[in-house]
Amino acid sequence: MAAIPEFNLDLIKKYDKAGPRYTSYPTAVVFNEQFKASDALAQAKASQISHKGEAISLYFHIPFCDTLCFFCACNKIATKKREKADTYLDYLEKEMQIISQAYDATRRVEQMHFGGGTPTFLTEAQFERMMALIAQYFPLIDSEDRDYSIEIDPRSVTDQSIKKLASYGFNRFSLGVQDVNPVVQKAVNRIQPTEMTRGIIQACRAVKARSISVDLIYGLPFQTLESFAKTLQAVIDMSPDRLSVFNYAHMPHLFAPQKRIKAEDLPSAQEKLAILQMSIEKLCQAGYVYIGMDHFAKPDDELAIAQANGSLQRNFQGYTTHAELDLVALGVSSISSVNHSFSQNVKSTQQYYALLDQGQLPVYRGYLLNADDILRKQVIQDLACHFALDFEAIEQQFNIDFKQYFAHELNELQEMHKDQLLTLTDTGLSVSNVGRLLIRNICMVFDYYLRSQTQQRFSKVI
Repeated sequence: MAAIPEFNLDLIKKYDKAGPRYTSYPTAVVFNEQFKASDALAQAKASQISHKGEAISLYFHIPFCDTLCFFCACNKIATKKREKADTYLDYLEKEMQIISQAYDATRRVEQMHFGGGTPTFLTEAQFERMMALIAQYFPLIDSEDRDYSIEIDPRSVTDQSIKKLASYGFNRFSLGVQDVNPVVQKAVNRIQPTEMTRGIIQACRAVKARSISVDLIYGLPFQTLESFAKTLQAVIDMSPDRLSVFNYAHMPHLFAPQKRIKAEDLPSAQEKLAILQMSIEKLCQAGYVYIGMDHFAKPDDELAIAQANGSLQRNFQGYTTHAELDLVALGVSSISSVNHSFSQNVKSTQQYYALLDQGQLPVYRGYLLNADDILRKQVIQDLACHFALDFEAIEQQFNIDFKQYFAHELNELQEMHKDQLLTLTDTGLSVSNVGRLLIRNICMVFDYYLRSQTQQRFSKVI
């Protein structure tokens, strides 16, 4: 029986500060421009030697959206001009030409993800062209164990286009829903009738999708405890395999679209906490397993199974079963994770096109992990995925004395131990049901770079 997180309002208020989500360690704020495109290519070539024959993961960022959702914090371009995607595909091909040279045909694409923006912004002809390009430069697989996922906007697809996506090999579909309440939808400029969402979920099921995921956001304008309970029930009735229930972070100074959302229309901090508590209780009662942070899954879903058997991991797409693979990311703003290095592409299409016209990879910053980073990355991943640390396992893997190496961190954890967020013993650490909601805080103790961080760069943990 999976553990259900326990909601302790006093402790949540005590520990509710800003912190990373740890889709990577070190986090992107540590990336620097001393890491060049040449370094990214060198790491890819080094990986070809150290990981010869091992599968890879591909990520493609499609930045275009037909309409602008006011809550959005993604790197996107709102436009009605579909021809802009033709130019973008021209340059994606240039990037594929360069980076694919570092990988031979033995490095098959076991996992692939299309994100954005709205990947389903592409027309049928554009999508056909893109899939042909990928197949030209990378060895795609057609076996059942492939993990090919795509983020879809239910407003931009039909039953027929879902069938087409399935024919290309996509077997996981992630749907943006956010809220089914028409008042909330109008306030965030995302009108999406519930029947439309239900129909697309049924279409995904009809093509025998391995997984269907729904994204919700709490903290949006005009949401109330009662209204969000109705949204949750509507989604539970649709029975997706996975749900993500994200906290809306209102940061209009960083994300221009959010300026169209009035702060006075947002639910209070107290109401948001009530919504979160209700969401956790309602989803767990409906049979979903709390995976961690904002994620829930059915007990027979691969994420829940991986957590139960100890193989769950995290990467830039969140919880996954493939984080050990080299992640080769293409498109504006995308982040690769290859051979213990991170590299991020430039964020504007103008820069992206200009660099590729010069025959260069469009990388503008990155980071090469050192031995301490690799160790801490493992510790943070164990905590975020499994809510526990086995000191001896870490000692054997990294040839250290855990208590000596992490003396500072173990001392810092004492207060959390007293608050019963976790239990510290001589052999390890286990996170309590109360501490599961505050796992980001616990991970932060092991984040070396946070100690010197003075600038606020993250959202609140709750």
